[in-house]
Amino acid sequence: MQHPLTFTVFTPTYNRADTLHRPYLSLCAQSIRDFEWLIVDDGSTDQTRSLVETWQREADFPIRYIYQNNSGKPTACNLGINEASGQFFLILDSDDGCTSDALERFLHHWNNIPLDVQSQFSAVTALCQDQHGKLVGTPYPRDVLDSNSIELIYKYKVKGEKWGFQRTDVLKQFLFPVDAEHKFVPESVVWLAIARRYQTRFVNERLRIYWIDDGASDHLTTLRKEVVHGRAARHRAILNDLIDWFPRAPLELARSAINFSRYSFDLGNGPVRQFSQIDPKVARLLLLVSLPLGYAISLRDRRRL
Repeated sequence: MQHPLTFTVFTPTYNRADTLHRPYLSLCAQSIRDFEWLIVDDGSTDQTRSLVETWQREADFPIRYIYQNNSGKPTACNLGINEASGQFFLILDSDDGCTSDALERFLHHWNNIPLDVQSQFSAVTALCQDQHGKLVGTPYPRDVLDSNSIELIYKYKVKGEKWGFQRTDVLKQFLFPVDAEHKFVPESVVWLAIARRYQTRFVNERLRIYWIDDGASDHLTTLRKEVVHGRAARHRAILNDLIDWFPRAPLELARSAINFSRYSFDLGNGPVRQFSQIDPKVARLLLLVSLPLGYAISLRDRRRL
């Protein structure tokens, strides 16, 4: 299938009329115009629709707006992926922005991947900075690094928010898992699955502006049931699919075992239920050792609630 556009910039949103101007103004400022802005509104009850309709009349780039009943971000992402016209799919959240040359730089780095190996790559990923210009997380060990999301975490120990596009045709093979009961599933579950098959070019350029709340974050917001479920799902996937990294990254895998147990206890799932969700023998043994600490941290969570 031939894609008429290079980029689909995708924004899932829910009641973010007060921050949606950040991605919009960032896209207005882009140095290239070979993109569309695709917005999936996940059941907003604020002024999102009227705001987007105003921008559709004003903008010099295509803006597509799709409304769905509130179903969660994974469902919105899957809808966006299936509706995308661009060769590359770039998620730009409804409260974030990007530099004026972000799309141009992404395309530059993609075109610099040799054609004979380009099919082995699915993405280009860059760094983030906050609204004050401070680097978020840690940089890559080299200015241009060809690797994958698994090695990035367990081999290179890179931390913090990163931002990049994926090939749309690849994402259609790795749609976001949808849970009818819980609407939140971390995007990292998909990125780690893709990493087992494709490479990413990581570049030390700050292209995303990641807004961080200046006030103290309320820890209780991180303990909402849907968020806890999503985090448990992420650590479950790591234990089931990435336990072969244990000899090279024992501390990171141990943390996943502890956190899987912690969030499982938070959800009311006892040891028997936890073991039923983990398959590899090494991962089960790691979980067994982690149960006491996971339970203790879960008790702390409950006290905070």
